[in-house]
Amino acid sequence: MKIKCCQTHIDHALDMFVAEQNTFPILTELLDNEKISTKCDYCEVAAIYLVANV
Repeated sequence: MKIKCCQTHIDHALDMFVAEQNTFPILTELLDNEKISTKCDYCEVAAIYLVANV
């Protein structure tokens, strides 16, 4: 499971990941070139973080 999110939705993304996967995620910041082209999964703002189990 991978969730891309902005600063506003980071708490929601972490909560959703734990609820669905029953484990803690790895939180990483996207690279600058990824931030430009990647949208948040919850809104239209540029994503800053990747919440994933990989």
